[in-house]
Amino acid sequence: MDLSSRPPSPARPAEFSGSPAAGTRWWRDAVIYQVYVRSFADADGDGVGDLAGIRSRLPYLAALGVDALWITPFYESPMVDGGYDVTDYRSVDPTFGTLADAVELIEEAHRLGLRVIVDIVPNHTSDQHVWFQEALAAGVSGPARERYVFRPGRGASGELPPNDWESVFGGPAWTRLPDGQWYLHLFAPQQPDLNWEHPDVRAEFDDVLRFWLDLGADGFRIDVAHGMVKAAGLPDVGDAPQSRLLGRGKVPYFDQDGVHDIHRGWRRLLALGPGERIGVAEAWAPSLDRLANYVRPDELHQVFNFDYMRTDWDAAELRSVIEKSLASTGPVGAPTTWVLSNHDVQRHVTRYGGDELGRRRARAAALLTLALPGSAYVYQGEELGLPEVLDIPAELLTDPQLESLKGGRDGCRVPLPWSGNEPPFGFGSGGGWLPSPPEWKSLTVEAQWDDEASTLTLYRRALRIRRDHSALGDGELHWLDGPPDCLVFERSGHSDGPRMLCAVNTGDRSVQIPARGSLLLSSEPIRMEGPNAVLPPDTAAWWSTEPSEEPDTGG
Repeated sequence: MDLSSRPPSPARPAEFSGSPAAGTRWWRDAVIYQVYVRSFADADGDGVGDLAGIRSRLPYLAALGVDALWITPFYESPMVDGGYDVTDYRSVDPTFGTLADAVELIEEAHRLGLRVIVDIVPNHTSDQHVWFQEALAAGVSGPARERYVFRPGRGASGELPPNDWESVFGGPAWTRLPDGQWYLHLFAPQQPDLNWEHPDVRAEFDDVLRFWLDLGADGFRIDVAHGMVKAAGLPDVGDAPQSRLLGRGKVPYFDQDGVHDIHRGWRRLLALGPGERIGVAEAWAPSLDRLANYVRPDELHQVFNFDYMRTDWDAAELRSVIEKSLASTGPVGAPTTWVLSNHDVQRHVTRYGGDELGRRRARAAALLTLALPGSAYVYQGEELGLPEVLDIPAELLTDPQLESLKGGRDGCRVPLPWSGNEPPFGFGSGGGWLPSPPEWKSLTVEAQWDDEASTLTLYRRALRIRRDHSALGDGELHWLDGPPDCLVFERSGHSDGPRMLCAVNTGDRSVQIPARGSLLLSSEPIRMEGPNAVLPPDTAAWWSTEPSEEPDTGG
């Protein structure tokens, strides 16, 4: 089976012709597929994924039924942090191809009706970036250092860091140079933080965004969108370990009000061209209300909902985070963006218990997520039901977060299994940069494509229904009463159109749901007992109902 030549879904909008049509507001309910470029597909046989590999698999993404793809950084980089340490934002690292490859990928995606979101890294550069090299050469008083955050140390001879800030990757957020000055790096020492108070920095990134928009990009995922502005005076946090505050408490180096001026400027820039190009914030904030500030009408279009991602498989907890999420974005008129996994967290099959238990819960979570109002993200491989790889040999682990995060993040970055019975399962002719588990032969795209019971088939069907059913996507959610450990809600589109009922059983016992209308899809087989549907543990189901069929789910 030639998976690279599969046709796109016939439901793909025919009017898409290289640039989004104005006024579509496509981003409010889009399903966006995250491509971790190193691990998606390898075209040149060097063991590392590349842009040509992504291009060869675009028909698969079109047939899967997603609306867009977000590609992680592919710029020139020493690859200390998987490409998030950039030396040139207008180039492509030779590991991933050429600038011509990037242009051809964008153009081919557009031909298939797929939009392309590019990852931008504005909080920091690589220490090999020409600006930082100029700063090192400039000396203590050199103006080139003003583009970054350099400070004298504390202590009798400046031997102590300027403050108590800690790196997200562990250890101090400061490194001292031989000339005595310290520079700030909220991530790896090879990722010095930029000074966004400097006009050169703002002008440079405005130009970088224009560069990629001119090449056809449909928007940007903004890495560390909450981090570019630091509190005046760089005050101490005064609490440790600071890692427990990230995304939960206030720290003087994240979620400062000044970042919103940057995002307002980018929103204006995105609006200048044709179509609807979007900005997506990767942001951590102490509350969902603070998070909603990033998607106010004059700021960015989407922000990742990490609170939902890190919620346990529990009906009450899930309902609470869903309600709070919708309540926070509603007043600013923004859609909520739902995500279960990404390249920085353990895959949710494993988080939900692993093996068969984790697989069942992950399938049910997929139907829950795709039924919620707003936009959804799919991390590559979640449509295959891939688990986290927990036994990668230590000598192959290169993640700079390995020190602060047990096992690091490489376990969710193992190359995708496409076909065949032996690793690397069609990823590329030269093996993979991380080893694939032999048991993944049953999880390849090839093995699952025609399997009616596979997770891949479940995703394909769910995405097709989501595209076709008028009640799904953007819109309202209405909760209904349901049995304990269950979520039951109704989605409605046009007042006279069909509605959709979603029921999710997170408990360990089967429950009865009064079924109305026609069953659209379920994550596991369900049976009928009279007028009731029996929903097994860790199972979700969708029904299409007419407005006159008022669901009464009982208690």
